[in-house]
Amino acid sequence: MGSRSRGWRGSSSSLLLLLHLLSLHSSLLPWSAVSAAGGGVSGDPYVGVTIGTAVTNLLSPPDLAEFLRGQRITHVRLYDADPRILSALAASGARAIVGVPNDELLALGSSPATASAWVARRVLPYAGANSSTPGLITAIAVGDEVPTALPSALPVLLPAIQSLAAALAAANLSSIPVSTPLPFSVVLDPFPPSQAFFNQSLAKSFILPLLSHLANTSAPLMLNLYPYYSLMQSNGVIPLDNALFKPLPPSLEMVDPNTLLHYTNVFDAMLDAVHVAVKNLNVSGSGVPVPVLVTETGWPSYGDRRAEPYATRDNADAYNSNLIKHVTDKPGTPMRPGAQASVYIYELFNEDLRPGPVSEANWGLFHGNGTPVYLLHVSGAGGFLANDTTDRTFCIASDNADEKAVQAAMDWACGPGRTDCTAIQPGQGCYEPNDVRSHASFAFDSYYQSQGKAAGSCYFQGVGMVTTTDPSHDSCIFPGSKLLSNVTKSDGANTTTAQTSDAEGSAIWRLRTGRESGFSFVLRWLLSLTVVLITTNSNFWT
Repeated sequence: MGSRSRGWRGSSSSLLLLLHLLSLHSSLLPWSAVSAAGGGVSGDPYVGVTIGTAVTNLLSPPDLAEFLRGQRITHVRLYDADPRILSALAASGARAIVGVPNDELLALGSSPATASAWVARRVLPYAGANSSTPGLITAIAVGDEVPTALPSALPVLLPAIQSLAAALAAANLSSIPVSTPLPFSVVLDPFPPSQAFFNQSLAKSFILPLLSHLANTSAPLMLNLYPYYSLMQSNGVIPLDNALFKPLPPSLEMVDPNTLLHYTNVFDAMLDAVHVAVKNLNVSGSGVPVPVLVTETGWPSYGDRRAEPYATRDNADAYNSNLIKHVTDKPGTPMRPGAQASVYIYELFNEDLRPGPVSEANWGLFHGNGTPVYLLHVSGAGGFLANDTTDRTFCIASDNADEKAVQAAMDWACGPGRTDCTAIQPGQGCYEPNDVRSHASFAFDSYYQSQGKAAGSCYFQGVGMVTTTDPSHDSCIFPGSKLLSNVTKSDGANTTTAQTSDAEGSAIWRLRTGRESGFSFVLRWLLSLTVVLITTNSNFWT
């Protein structure tokens, strides 16, 4: 796999100055827009997910395919072209971007014969004329953030792309585009978007020839865009709500002083900065703008509390849920209204084996065993609906509450309150992490759910708080999750847990420990009844 570094590096001083200029009162400023075609690779925009493999006890390829099918995830990005995973995906209905790891670039860029052999081995079995799954591979991502992750390979990157494209054309597979995911840091001075330009050290030597090739082969410009990093490096200038797609009052909206275009979110501003940078290079080709495909974007759900204060489950839920709504509503950007780019959320699973900051292992929608890190709120997302959790609430211990008061409240809940606290005893599923707040959160939620979430049942003398984010983690499933008895099948018919077979999806939830205890059996049975992201007859992943 590539390095998958997601740092956003730009000119911080100019960013701060220009953001101050952008924060103008905009209620009297007129809108203007430049219409453009394109946006995604083709067809309607979609939301996909990336799948990294630095996961302890990663699901086997067949279980992974079953998991994707159960969640109705139909677009994935892989960081290599593992034949075991591709063979399994062929049966899941998913379509995949396959990757060429950075350490393979030299061989592919130095030898067209090697590129042809790579296509014959990695692509033809799943996309060739004689393949049973001709639509499985939708694109090839060559390398990952090479200009910053492995700059020494930059001279062979474009030759590798060209050789692979030629090999595909020779195999009558020119419909599979070949591109390379770039870091957003190749765009300088991105705020305001109208002043953006590509790094001059790369513009003429690499980016212009790359864009010309992409235009001539109808391939997208792949980019990894992270408003999270823009927020982290803005020193408080960017409002958190602006990064999370949350509405701002007119006085806080960003306005480009050159175009008078209003920006209600950082994501659109970043995309338009890319559009301007591309336009400034005056790329010749078919005359149609090179479409942008966002190959990574997302938000970490946990991080170092001091160094990464915005890495929380609530923020990750807000960003990814609002991103899905934004894409599926197809608004495009202020510069290109209606031309909405497709996106891949980074990532499906928390990669607990990744080194680096605490947040680096906490970008996933799910833990490695298939339990959700948090639940998305995307009801009403333009027909792309997942499990709406706005009516699902949990009771947890407040982060700011005094620990002694939390302990006293937990003692009451597990004693006079008659709450079943077995799960937080040593050796049980919710014993870890072994700290007062974690144990109290489980006890509080157990009491809260047993009381039917009645008013006041989450008070606990002021140390309890209600949240819509599921606090379940790893093998610890909170009572509020267990009480979800109704699921909705794809045809819209409601059914109860009593009518659901244990066999339905059970394989994808196995705790891969080599043997299965009675507790594990009950756990995976409960989880098989709760398809976390999909409970309606619509599918936002396609």
